[in-house]
Amino acid sequence: MLHDLMKTWFEWSRDAGYAGVFIMMALESTVVPVPSEIIMPPAGYWAAQGKMSLPGVILAGGLGSTFGSSLCYLLTYTLGRAFVARWGRYFLLPPERLVLAETWLAQFALPGVFLARLLPVVRHLIGFPAGLIRMPFAAFATVTFVGSTLWCGVLAVFGHQTLGDRKDLLENPSALAHEIKADLMWFVLLVAGVGAGWLFIKWYSTRKVAHV
Repeated sequence: MLHDLMKTWFEWSRDAGYAGVFIMMALESTVVPVPSEIIMPPAGYWAAQGKMSLPGVILAGGLGSTFGSSLCYLLTYTLGRAFVARWGRYFLLPPERLVLAETWLAQFALPGVFLARLLPVVRHLIGFPAGLIRMPFAAFATVTFVGSTLWCGVLAVFGHQTLGDRKDLLENPSALAHEIKADLMWFVLLVAGVGAGWLFIKWYSTRKVAHV
């Protein structure tokens, strides 16, 4: 069933052009389990075939991601923690996921929003705690757009350059998502390393001030 659903999302993003990319990436940035790996790389491939432009695909993905994440922000900003704690599990946001995102944001603050947009799992959730702590929306949206557009760019360029030699993946969204995740693991590890370095610098600075 999941495979069929992924294939439907995949085909919708293809057939609806920029609007499809925008909508699918907006859903991907909420709790709806739409993998960006089956949206942006094929869009990059279709751009290489002349059906869309690569910059247009990347921009549509970045704007869609920002829109979806902003909806999450506005949901918790408006309804508050009590509502999310009680009802979150019914829209795929159980308490443990919210705690994960809150812990991430507490450690990294605004730069964490940027890093989150480049990492799996927390990428979909970061808007919720940002709304709960009432992070300034303009700053949140700006950093989200930059991080989202970078991620969409990485995926689209990969599809633009690679899928021409692996057209079989265009017929199997599940295999495509698995292949993309494996091939881009270096990028995820790089971002995770940057995050670890940030935490070390933060810890060292705090420790140094405490001993002054």
